[in-house]
Amino acid sequence: IRNYELAARMQLAADGVFDLSRESALTHKAYGLENPVTQSYGRRCLMARRLVESGVRFVQVFPAPGNPWDSHKDSRKEIGDIAAKTDLPTAALIQDLKQRGLLDDTLVVWMSEHGRTPKFNKNAGRDHWSRVYSIAMAGAGVGRGNIIGESDRLAGDVKSHPVSPKDILATILH
Repeated sequence: IRNYELAARMQLAADGVFDLSRESALTHKAYGLENPVTQSYGRRCLMARRLVESGVRFVQVFPAPGNPWDSHKDSRKEIGDIAAKTDLPTAALIQDLKQRGLLDDTLVVWMSEHGRTPKFNKNAGRDHWSRVYSIAMAGAGVGRGNIIGESDRLAGDVKSHPVSPKDILATILH
């Protein structure tokens, strides 16, 4: 019964959380909602902020469609395209959380399932590579500008301070 009651309360509250018309024109612009390139992901980032504001503990934001970061061909173009769609809204989300005092208690994690090969494949893409990868974190007491670990010159292997997936997840959960 408690689960049904919780579901009913969530449904009643959802209209307010997802109504982005209540946001200012300045906020819409900051998240890129006026630009067709950034609009879709910007809307998702703004909804994420509103969900965090309303007390939702875990929010995951994906760009559409699916996982466009998983580029195995023409990586230079594909990565440039997805960065153009996500950079502005992501920056707006982090700045907005900070301005509202929510970044102190919110951890923003930018990561993929693994890294990319240091060399392009025959399709000008980069394939999966589990030995070296990058993750960015902001908020929740994560030190600003910290870099942990280093790859070799070609990003093929870890040069110093290896961090296991288990350690990454333990850090996120902490």
